[in-house]
Amino acid sequence: MAVKETLRPGGRSARVQASVHKAVHELLAEMNRAEVTIPLIAARAGVTPSTIYRRWGELQALLADVAVERLRPDMQPVDAGSGKADLEAWAEQYAEEMSSGPGREMIRDVLAAQTGANACKCSEYTRQQIIVIAERAKARGEIFPDLDRVMDQVVAPIMYRILFGDVPDAARVRDLIARVMSTVN
Repeated sequence: MAVKETLRPGGRSARVQASVHKAVHELLAEMNRAEVTIPLIAARAGVTPSTIYRRWGELQALLADVAVERLRPDMQPVDAGSGKADLEAWAEQYAEEMSSGPGREMIRDVLAAQTGANACKCSEYTRQQIIVIAERAKARGEIFPDLDRVMDQVVAPIMYRILFGDVPDAARVRDLIARVMSTVN
C-alpha cells in the first residue's frame, strides 16, 4: 500500500522559491539581463506573476535574492596550514570570483535592491568565512587579526577595487594580507 505524503520538506514556499530561483538562473543564461521580466520568470517557474510580486515586490529584489543565494559559500575556507596562508587562499579566491563577470553582476544585483538586507547577508557570509579562518588559526596557537580589521583592511579594499573597475590581482591581495598580518605581530 502506498503511503501518502502529508507534508513535504520545505513546504510550498520553499518549492516556489526554488522554482523561481531556477527560472531566473535559466533565463539569465539564455538571454540578456535587460530582457528578463517577472512574467517570463513566472511562466518558466510555473507560478503566477502575482506570486513573485507578493514575495519579492519587484524584479530587482528577486535578482538580489537570487544573487545572495549564489554568493553563499558552499564550503569551508581551504586549510592551507596557517592563518596567513588560509587567509591568502580565501582572499585570492574571493577576489577572483567576485571580480569575474558573473560575480560583478551578482554584486550589482545585491547592491541595487531597495533594502540593504541582502548586502548585510553577503557581508555576514564573508564574516563567517573569516571567523572560520581565525578560529582555525587560534586553535593552532597563532595570533590572528581582529575580524573587523580583516574586513576593513582586506575585504573592503578588494570589494572597492571590484566595484570601481580594477581587478585586484593575487599580488595585491597578498600585500593586503601581509599588511593586516603585520599588525598582530
